[in-house]
Amino acid sequence: MLQNERYASEHTVRAYRREVGNFVAYLGETLGEDASIATVEHLHIRAYLGSLYERGLTKASAARALAAIRSWFKWLAKEHKLAQNPAALVSTPRLPKHLPRVPSMEEVNSLLNSMEGAATDAKDEAAAWPGRDRMIFELLYGCGIRNSELVGIDMADIQWKNDAILVRGKGRKQRYVPLGDEAAMAMRAYLPLREARLRAAGKAGLVAQGPLVTNLRMRGTVRLTTRSVGRIVKRIALSRGLAADVHPHTLRHAFGTHMLEEGADLRAIQEMLGHERLSTTQRYTHLTAGQVQRVYDETHPRAK
Repeated sequence: MLQNERYASEHTVRAYRREVGNFVAYLGETLGEDASIATVEHLHIRAYLGSLYERGLTKASAARALAAIRSWFKWLAKEHKLAQNPAALVSTPRLPKHLPRVPSMEEVNSLLNSMEGAATDAKDEAAAWPGRDRMIFELLYGCGIRNSELVGIDMADIQWKNDAILVRGKGRKQRYVPLGDEAAMAMRAYLPLREARLRAAGKAGLVAQGPLVTNLRMRGTVRLTTRSVGRIVKRIALSRGLAADVHPHTLRHAFGTHMLEEGADLRAIQEMLGHERLSTTQRYTHLTAGQVQRVYDETHPRAK
């Protein structure tokens, strides 16, 4: 169901399989291997969450486990394998609200400007392929796309005439995102290098139809993985003095936050980010509220 109806990512399917498998193993130990799933009550689920806390897991980890268990029981009830969903009676652990740290506009611009020079000179100790890696940063920050959306872009998805890119988000939902001038320039500088490497690897057929972001040695399908993008972003960000917790999603957060700071409409940001609910996009208002408070504290005479 997750794969074929909800079109969940491989990562989500693996995570749900792992969480449900761990819960089933717990039920086998507590109720017996021959116990029927119909005998499971909400108290058993609460006891399982308690066992996770005893093992030192955080509330966030317990909440993820509960989400998978709820989804499983919801499916069982929908398929008439259970009369009711016992997980519906279990409340989600209250999680502390951690707002992601977002680098300032000056920090991001400084990083991107430094990469532009390195890509031109083809010299960058932190970047294995400066031209490609600069484009990765420009697309993540300039378009606000997810890591998975970035690596999923094919050459046919680039709409040069419309200055837009077709991206595929969660649940295979498609949307167009604007292709800004800097991102377009980085892409145009990268594409001849990509073509040369593909032809040298004997994969000329992928020049016009293959994935946009390729791996260094043109192996396999030549598509770069999300794991590799994460390593590239962290390595280059650290080399430019950014915080150690920077990852691809940090640039997506920066996209939304900086646009809101510059006066962009919240619903327009929602559309560009591909958020299903406006409440998800509204997280960025909390980020900017903190910055407003800081400005107040630093400038108002009665706040000092």
